[in-house]
Amino acid sequence: MHENREISCTSWSADQDRSAKAMNRTADMNVQEKSDCAVVPVNQPNNEGQSPSAEAGEGRAQTAENIVQSHMRPTQSGQRMSQGLHGVRPAAKERKQERFTALLHHLSVELLRDSFYALQRKASPGIDGMTWQEYETGLEDRLVDLHRRVHRGAYRAKPSRRVYIPKADGRQRPLGIAALEDKIVQQAVVTTLNQIYEVDFKGFSYGFRPGRGPHQALDALTAGIQWKRVNWVLDADIRGFFDNMNHEWTMKFVEHRVADRRILRLIQKWLKAGVSEDGQWSETKIGTPQGAVVSPLLANVYLHYVFDLWVEVWRKKVASGEVIVVRYADDLVVGFQYRTDAERFLQEFRERLAKFGLELHADKTCLAPDFLDSELSVFMQRLRAQGVTGAPGLA
Repeated sequence: MHENREISCTSWSADQDRSAKAMNRTADMNVQEKSDCAVVPVNQPNNEGQSPSAEAGEGRAQTAENIVQSHMRPTQSGQRMSQGLHGVRPAAKERKQERFTALLHHLSVELLRDSFYALQRKASPGIDGMTWQEYETGLEDRLVDLHRRVHRGAYRAKPSRRVYIPKADGRQRPLGIAALEDKIVQQAVVTTLNQIYEVDFKGFSYGFRPGRGPHQALDALTAGIQWKRVNWVLDADIRGFFDNMNHEWTMKFVEHRVADRRILRLIQKWLKAGVSEDGQWSETKIGTPQGAVVSPLLANVYLHYVFDLWVEVWRKKVASGEVIVVRYADDLVVGFQYRTDAERFLQEFRERLAKFGLELHADKTCLAPDFLDSELSVFMQRLRAQGVTGAPGLA
C-alpha cells in the first residue's frame, strides 16, 4: 500500500531494546555505540514540577510547533512535498526503535525544485563554477535529469572547493563550497531526514534546526540560570569538531534511524568526495566540510549520540544536584548546583569525547563559579556572531 511505502522501516529486536536500556551510572554510559543497537533516549528534566528551566523548555508548545517548520519556501510544489513526507514524522515519533528503509522516493522533482529555491542565490560557486542564476536557466530539464541520476545511482558527488575565512583569533577557518547540484541533493536529503531527527533531537539543542536559533538558546540559558540552582558553569568548545568527525561513527549514528542504503550511500559520497584547493584534489578521511548543506545535520546527529543522550542520563543518574544544558551546534554550556558535580562531569566528558576522536579546546573551555563572562564565553561569542546581544547573569 502507498502508506506502507511512506513509512517503511525495520524494527529492533526485544533483546536489542533491553540492551539499549542497560546504561551504567558512570561516564561510560555509552549510548549503544554500535549501528545495530537501538537507542532509548530519556527526556525528563531533574526535579519535575519545580521552577521552569532550560530543560523544562524542551516540552514547551512553542518548540513542538516550531519543529514542524521548514526552510522551504511556501511554493505549490512545497505543499505537495509536505504531503509526500507527512507519514514519516508520526512514524518516527511513534516507533523510535525502528529504522526507515524507504526514503529515497521522497526525493522527487518537486522536492529538488524546492531545495534549489531554498539555496542562497548569491552564494559562491563550487568546483563546477555553476551559479544559482545560471542553473535556473532551463531549470526543469536540469532537475528532471538530476532526479533520474539520483534514482538510478548515476549521481556523483563533486569535491568541495576549499576557501578560507578569517577567524576572530587571526587564524583562518577552512570552508568547503559544494557544487550546486550537490547542494540541491543535500538540501533535499536534509529536508527528508529532518522529519525523523526533529522528533529525536533534544530540547536543549538549538543550532541549525528548523524554527530554532540563537535567541531561543539564550532564552533557555537565561531561564535555566534564573530558575535553577546553578552555581558553577562549564562553557565548553570542542576543538575542530567539524574537521574531526569520524566517518565510521557518523555513518553508524545515522544508521540508528536510517536503513535506506541509497540514502546512506549519498551521505557516504559526500563524506568521501574530497576537497579541491588550487586545482589539487585531496582525500577526506575524516570530518565534514563546514559550508556544506548537509554538514549541520550530520553534526547534530553526531552530537546527539555522543553528547545529548549521554548528558541526559548523566544528570539523572550521576549528578547530586541540579544540572542545566544548552547546546548550540558544537558549543555548549552546562550549569551545575555543586562544584563536585561540575568537576566530575568535566573529567568524564573529556573521556567520553576521546572515545569518538574528539577533545575539548583547552583555551576555549572554562569551568567557573557564579558567572558567565560574556566577553570570554565561547558560547556567547557564537550567539553574538548570529546577531544576539546581551548575556545572562548568574546569581
